Amino acid sequence: MSLPKPLLDAHGGGVFFLHGADEHRKVAAAKELVERYADPATADFNVDRIDGADATVERLASVIATPPMLSEWRVVHLRGAEEMASSPKARKLLLETARKPPPGLALIVQATVPRRSRARFYTDLAGIATSCEFRPVPEYEVPDWLVSWASEELGAELRLDAARALAASVGTELGVLTQELRKLAEMAGVGTAVDLEVVRRGGMRLARQDRWAWFDLVGGREIGKAVRALPTLIDQGETAVGIVIGLSVQMLRVGVAVEGGKRALERALPPYQRFLSGRIAGQARRWRREELAAALLGLRRLDRLLKASSLPGDLLIEEWLLRSAPRRGAVA
Repeated sequence: MSLPKPLLDAHGGGVFFLHGADEHRKVAAAKELVERYADPATADFNVDRIDGADATVERLASVIATPPMLSEWRVVHLRGAEEMASSPKARKLLLETARKPPPGLALIVQATVPRRSRARFYTDLAGIATSCEFRPVPEYEVPDWLVSWASEELGAELRLDAARALAASVGTELGVLTQELRKLAEMAGVGTAVDLEVVRRGGMRLARQDRWAWFDLVGGREIGKAVRALPTLIDQGETAVGIVIGLSVQMLRVGVAVEGGKRALERALPPYQRFLSGRIAGQARRWRREELAAALLGLRRLDRLLKASSLPGDLLIEEWLLRSAPRRGAVA
């Protein structure tokens, strides 16, 4: 995995605060930091892994104060730091260490901040330490993240339609998906792309209608195809609310490309999605600014109707689709 920029740019040790709800990426980042600072030849002496649920403040203080032995760095990986955060002594120790870390220390503090927590400790630690929040990858972005992860982590080409099929079959939990993808990459072999056929051979059950491909149909104004595929999408378990959320994301991205072109879209997308900029910019060429504005206003109206109307959600979505069809050619 490629570390986020704040961690990638930090080379002087000190305290790293990794937090957020995405456990998979948070754990992977902690592992990469440990590997960056630990000398394999002296790791037995200089790497300490501590679980916050089991450790005492005294033990943590002792480990932090111990200088590296026959190596440049001493690495301390504190997992589950939220388990210790209820202790004033532990909070004080971590903040003081972040303010003035001992020479040769790389302390990796990994935590899941409790929901609705108002503890100032986490805010203070994030402000002092080299901090990175790992927010969950939104469901609709998971296939895109997988494509980038496969290239960076496995050196493998994962086709976008295969990534979408994998996510639709397995779900969107990153840890499970990356395990399955490793197996598929091995099955495909070195230098062979993981495509839909590899996913099929891997025993995955493919959806009749790819939800992400459906959003591309709408973005590309292939409205007739989108209308005909909508019942299949609903039959597969998609909710009207989920479809509207996906449509909103798709159309806003198209809007960025309409206003600022491909480069503006690249700046707006997270790094793991920038490879999509050409595809979305192509869709943007099929929209006039006023048509796109009307479609976005229609989505807002659709969202309100779904909450207030007794009409079936699929009918309301179909109405929006038909209103968004190109003036010429209407529904193909």
